[in-house]
Amino acid sequence: MAKILSIIFFFTFLVCSSQIKNSITSIEQSSNTLVDSTTQILNDINKVQDTTIFKAVFDNEHAASLDKKWLEDLYSNTLFDTIYESVAELTIENVDYPELPTDTLKARLKELDARTPFNVEYNPALESVIKSYLKNRREVLQRLITLSAYYFPMFERELDNHNIPLEIKYLAVVESALKPAAKSRVGATGLWQFMYSTGILYGLDVTSYVDERSDPIKSTEAAAKYLSKLYEIFGDWDLALAAYNSGPGNVTKAIRRSGGYKNYWNIRNNLPRETAGYLPAFLANMYIFEYAEEHGFKKMKPEFAYIETDTIRVKHMITLDQVSEVTDVDIEELQFLNPSYKLDVIPYVKGKDYTLRLPMSAIGTFVTNEDAIYAYAKAEFDKREKPLPQLVEEKSKTTYVVKSGDYLGRLSRKFGVRVSQIMQWNGLRSNEIRVGQRLTIYPRNYVATTNTATTASTAVKASITSNISGDIITYTVKSGDSLWSISQKFPGVSVQNIKEWNDISGSKLKPGMKLKISKG
Repeated sequence: MAKILSIIFFFTFLVCSSQIKNSITSIEQSSNTLVDSTTQILNDINKVQDTTIFKAVFDNEHAASLDKKWLEDLYSNTLFDTIYESVAELTIENVDYPELPTDTLKARLKELDARTPFNVEYNPALESVIKSYLKNRREVLQRLITLSAYYFPMFERELDNHNIPLEIKYLAVVESALKPAAKSRVGATGLWQFMYSTGILYGLDVTSYVDERSDPIKSTEAAAKYLSKLYEIFGDWDLALAAYNSGPGNVTKAIRRSGGYKNYWNIRNNLPRETAGYLPAFLANMYIFEYAEEHGFKKMKPEFAYIETDTIRVKHMITLDQVSEVTDVDIEELQFLNPSYKLDVIPYVKGKDYTLRLPMSAIGTFVTNEDAIYAYAKAEFDKREKPLPQLVEEKSKTTYVVKSGDYLGRLSRKFGVRVSQIMQWNGLRSNEIRVGQRLTIYPRNYVATTNTATTASTAVKASITSNISGDIITYTVKSGDSLWSISQKFPGVSVQNIKEWNDISGSKLKPGMKLKISKG
């Protein structure tokens, strides 16, 4: 019996061993081997989807590549500081303007499209904007076209230097209406509407005295650099302009939301509202300026031509008031030519190059008398360093309410004081004043209107009489004379003395004019 059990056990062992061997051989021949203890792949197990895992999604490749470019700049040098100045809201609707048939507009836009890198193809939205401008903004457009004759030569030079399309000059029309002091509701400033940090990033000096965002040449150079960077990112000038207005991030978001389109007109509805009207406004202005004469606009010579002006690097702090006195250039003209000086003061700072722009006719006078002019300016500043009570008596203070048509230059002549003094007395940081604003003024030759019979003109004459002492001579104005040059011929006599003695409010003199001068 024991022998029989042993035989059964032996055969059972053989069968089991054979099965185990076959199983091992099968496993070794499989790709899922257990021989290498470091690898264990079990394809037999059915995978169960985990419903808590978000399904894998993919970004738009083109938009992501654009984001990578501008985000690199953002983190490396804070490039992204968008210029928020919004374009006036545009209503896209049919405009009845029979003077410009659609077929004519299409032909002109096709011609314009052929000579510019911008997409100026005809579309109904652009036609609506162009006709709306021509119908409703003719007076404004004529002023802008006239003003552009002064600014565009400056813009074109800087744009050409940076290999930027010259048509970009029309962007300043949209941004600021060619007003150097323009300031948006969020603080974007100047012809190209730079935010503070963007201006600093691109080398524009912004201090208590100076704001180079308002300097036509320096701000254009900065805008060219910024636009060049945006074009490098997007590879399309239409999108570069959209990014200039609302920031690169808003443009790439619009590309994503549109399904990956790259043409401005295809992503327009996904852009911020003001940016959606930005490029149409730019293209409309481009068309109108390019075809100005065809639409009856006149290209008139501006009061100043860029080539009729020149600059001088200042060597001492000086005010535009003082420059006006010594050159006989009206203060308003100097403010127009030098818009970056917020307080009408040109500072002198070592290592900085602050310049004074003058009409060519005044350059020679300034350079020839440079040392004497700076000595005069220094003496004036030394006198102004005294406390206010020592300069004027409190009883002479006048509170003036600004009326329609008033500006600081006019008030300075009216009260016989400087623009910079009015700004100092009232803590003004720009030349802008508003109707109804109250200004504190310490007049030299003005008496506020009262119920008495004494008028301002009587007070002026009385002032002249009381201020003249000693011997009085009569000086005949010669060609080339200015109030300042005449004052230099008589020791102790100032420009203001001559004005008061002769009841002169401005600085213009005519040859042959007789002036009273006290030698006392």
